[in-house]
Amino acid sequence: MRLIHFADLHLGFRQFHRLTPDGGNQREADVARAFERAIDRTIELQPDLILIAGDVFHSVRPSNPAILLAFTQFSRLARSLPRADIVMVAGNHDTPRTQETGCILRLFEPLGIHVVHPGWRRLTFEKKNLSVLAVPDIPDTRVALEPDPAYRYNVLLLHGEIEGIIPWRGAETEQPPNIYKLEDISPERWSYIALGHYHVYSAIAPNACYSGALEYTSPNIWGERREEKAHRIPGKGIVEFDLTKGTRQFHPLRGLRAFLDLPSIDARGMSAADVDGALRTQIETAPGGIENAVVRQVIREIPRHIARELDHKALREYKRRALHFYLDARRPESAGQRAFGAGPGGRRASLAEIVRDKLHGRPLSSDVDRQALVDLGMHYLADAAAKEEGALAAQVEGE
Repeated sequence: MRLIHFADLHLGFRQFHRLTPDGGNQREADVARAFERAIDRTIELQPDLILIAGDVFHSVRPSNPAILLAFTQFSRLARSLPRADIVMVAGNHDTPRTQETGCILRLFEPLGIHVVHPGWRRLTFEKKNLSVLAVPDIPDTRVALEPDPAYRYNVLLLHGEIEGIIPWRGAETEQPPNIYKLEDISPERWSYIALGHYHVYSAIAPNACYSGALEYTSPNIWGERREEKAHRIPGKGIVEFDLTKGTRQFHPLRGLRAFLDLPSIDARGMSAADVDGALRTQIETAPGGIENAVVRQVIREIPRHIARELDHKALREYKRRALHFYLDARRPESAGQRAFGAGPGGRRASLAEIVRDKLHGRPLSSDVDRQALVDLGMHYLADAAAKEEGALAAQVEGE
């Protein structure tokens, strides 16, 4: 008996400002296309069981196009595989913070999909000798993760974080998920464990894994790319597991948009013309080209005056060719260092200098403009200082 496991669809996710010909967000369309391809591949594989491990939508209040897309594709899946059982749990992005909001996933129950939310449920399928313990993201709730010995196959479907497994954490846009210890799960007791929340395909045991997301939708897409490269994972996809044979196979979703993290440029001792030339070489030799790709180019140790002198006409052309071109220019570390102490050779850094240097050095997601962030931080700091001075002046006048 075979199952298909996927998670973290994040339908309705939007990013950057490029539009499709019909006026929609291009990244939202990319996510929709990846979902459609996942459904296509699942139908081709003809599994007996389909597990969807949460975060179907990017928001608890998804847009109408996202809802329509999900209903259409899940209808197609249920219609094409009438003998397959489909089980879906809610993730932290699907889980409302208030009871009044309600969970949109219940919309799919009339299609024959077993939607598990807000509490956990144990589903049994007698003809398949199968028990599925389905655990959605349940804030501040603990569940006894125990298989049912009355059934040959026991599957755990869970959305959450396994402590010590996820090597990096991006900023959460919704409430964080529940965290479980590996010993609480004990993979050896289960036929298979289907996990959701971590966006990179990752096995925690031969019979237990995160399927990863279907597209790059986390706040740390470049961290995902590094993880995938380090573990030779071919991008995003779905997992097939044979409960009888105990074998697992990852099926990549081909044809998704390219994400290129170009090799960094060390600009120490380089002129603006030198950096322009190095950047041009990177662009010309990028695998597959930068057309319609999401591209990041890190330039290290580049002084601010050199960054200002770069060929901005060429940079605009790179941005035109790519779906998104992110130039991450990082100042020399020494530029942010200030001498401390009371001696004649040094002084304490001002608050403005500390804030500016911290903003220049902190990691950012690909859709955040670093200089704009620094300028905004300086504006807020100056505004706060002006208000403080005004309040002090008013106090002095009153005295």
